[in-house]
Amino acid sequence: MKIGIYGGTFNPPHLGHMEAAKAAMEQLGLDRLIIMPDGEPPHKGLPTDSATPEQRLEMARLMADGIGPRAEAWDLELLREGKSYTADTVEQIHEQFPEDELWLLMGTDMFLTVQNWYQPERIFQYAGVAGFARSHEDTGEMFQEQSTYLNERFHARTTIVQLPQIREIASRDLRRMLASEWTGGNVDPAEYLWTPVYGYILREGLYGTKADLKHLSDKHLRAVSYSMVKAKRLPHIKGTEETAVALAKFWGVDPEKARRAAILHDCTKYWELEPQVALCDKYGIPLDELERVSVKFLHSKTGAALAKYVFGEPDDVYDAIFCHTTGKPGMNTFEKILYLADYMEPTRDFDGVEEMRRLVWEDLDKAMIMGLEMTIDELHERGAIVHKNTQGTLDDLRGRTQ
Repeated sequence: MKIGIYGGTFNPPHLGHMEAAKAAMEQLGLDRLIIMPDGEPPHKGLPTDSATPEQRLEMARLMADGIGPRAEAWDLELLREGKSYTADTVEQIHEQFPEDELWLLMGTDMFLTVQNWYQPERIFQYAGVAGFARSHEDTGEMFQEQSTYLNERFHARTTIVQLPQIREIASRDLRRMLASEWTGGNVDPAEYLWTPVYGYILREGLYGTKADLKHLSDKHLRAVSYSMVKAKRLPHIKGTEETAVALAKFWGVDPEKARRAAILHDCTKYWELEPQVALCDKYGIPLDELERVSVKFLHSKTGAALAKYVFGEPDDVYDAIFCHTTGKPGMNTFEKILYLADYMEPTRDFDGVEEMRRLVWEDLDKAMIMGLEMTIDELHERGAIVHKNTQGTLDDLRGRTQ
């Protein structure tokens, strides 16, 4: 197995880091990529406006999730006391994966000076070195001379990773840009950041950002919401937003409220059971016995709570998110729209979905009945419990349409 090790302060990680990592995975044929935030870099101190180690790790995790399932963020160097030396890191990883081929990824400047690092012979003993090149000039005579020198001096394995043409930015400049966004800056830092990382920065108030969570623009609300879920969930949330807005315009519901409800509807989807129950208890949301032991039924309630109490959304947005999973008897048009948008947005693929997509433009109640019947049939087939609100919603709608 080939394993890449990509270290850095990641303060914050940006799209340049992501594209470099993706290029390395493809060109080196990596089976696994370890993203390693520095603890205490030996060559430079962290600036005073830095994120905490825990925050840098979380941003690295979000970036890894965006890269794909073969990437992961490790806290190995963050847990190490004192200065973090690459030689110690690669030796520890080698001890964990003694039969695997390790590649240390680094920028061209670092590649040209790696012989001056702490105990470089240990680095080359355990790992090859792959230098990122942003232009043809980087791959020219200077790179070849350094590769020859490292091979002769340390018997080093070296290679180059040619990067795509991307917009580069230094992390220090990006930090300034993030702060200036709230004081009249005219450059958008979101252009340089993976959206969930940008949302995490806003949510945590990092680097001088001053986002008021109760008065976020659609763009900022979207980023914050995306920072709370896994990357694989994003196409679904985007599809739900697009579908909810289109249905709202067609059926005479406020499309902006539909948009924001859709953006937030799954924001607690990946929370564990205990914090979900705790949040419901905090805001006095009653739970039945089934809900207290099932995460599946809780994310709609906790998502609604965050929408109202953290993000300042109105009661009708709260109500629509609250019942988007199980439904409830007496649902209004807005609530039906979010329920159906979540059920049949473009990434959904199941028998009957095309018929439902046709029905929603003709009769919302008939589309709801179809969806509820399919849900209940599926739960029965799996031997799962049908929530009382799901059956109650179906019974209510059947009674209204008879």
